[in-house]
Amino acid sequence: MENFAALIAASINSGTPLLIAALGLLINERAGVLNLGAEGMMLVAAIVGFAVAHQTNVPALGFVAGALAGMLMSSLFAWLTLVLTTNQVATGLALSIFGAGLSAFIGQSFVGQSLPAGAHGIPFLSELPFLGKALFDQHWAVYFSLLLCAGIIWFLYRTRAGLVLRAVGESPESAHALGYPVRKIRYGALLFSGACCGIAGAYLSVVYTPMWVEGLVAGRGWIALALTTFATWRPARVLLGSLLFGSVTILQFHFQAIGIAVPSQILSMLPYAATILVLVLISRNPDWIRLNMPASLGKPFRP
Repeated sequence: MENFAALIAASINSGTPLLIAALGLLINERAGVLNLGAEGMMLVAAIVGFAVAHQTNVPALGFVAGALAGMLMSSLFAWLTLVLTTNQVATGLALSIFGAGLSAFIGQSFVGQSLPAGAHGIPFLSELPFLGKALFDQHWAVYFSLLLCAGIIWFLYRTRAGLVLRAVGESPESAHALGYPVRKIRYGALLFSGACCGIAGAYLSVVYTPMWVEGLVAGRGWIALALTTFATWRPARVLLGSLLFGSVTILQFHFQAIGIAVPSQILSMLPYAATILVLVLISRNPDWIRLNMPASLGKPFRP
């Protein structure tokens, strides 16, 4: 039972950065903007967050710095796509490549350095048998991600601002005709998305793997992008999907620990193979995707 509780805890821990990043991407996609630069934003935020936490010995400042770095990267994307109306797909790919190179450059002096493990968990509750180890012995960012998911559900479906955001994603021309500032709304959505990707990147370098190596994010930005499609742009399904992908990621280490004779390369590709498999299964019904996808996703807005 203790091993099972540890497996659940590790799966939640692994799925947390995917959840935070995917929730941010869901917001900008609901507003009609497709940003494929999540990997680059998370990488830059990971090294910035790690550098700040390492120099100040205050992990919380690392999260703040990571969020700001993610917002800076997303504001660059917003300026290019919303003001200069560049192609969103090409700009997002360029942002991802740029972020990978920039993070490698910034992190040259931090390669191999690590942060001390900090205390975490909810007092008293973390001492409960099974449930304490599985659910309550987590970093505060795990519980933040759950609150973030609940907050986004409330925002999208229970507030006027959420209705306006969804309207902008469905028909920006109609929203503009009603007097809503489409570009400003999309810019705000992109800043929020960048902050979420920044927090996710900082979580990876400050908490999940408290050290810096080049390419630390290891494709999680792309998985987060796939997760929004897997969830059909619904926050609750993003939560379930992040737990699923987090479990798949942890299984590779669990298989190695119990001595299953599977090549390590196959185990390492499990999360990415699962991502491809899910996308293939979803794509079998294009009408279902089209009915759930924001109508203006990826399309430029020219008033």
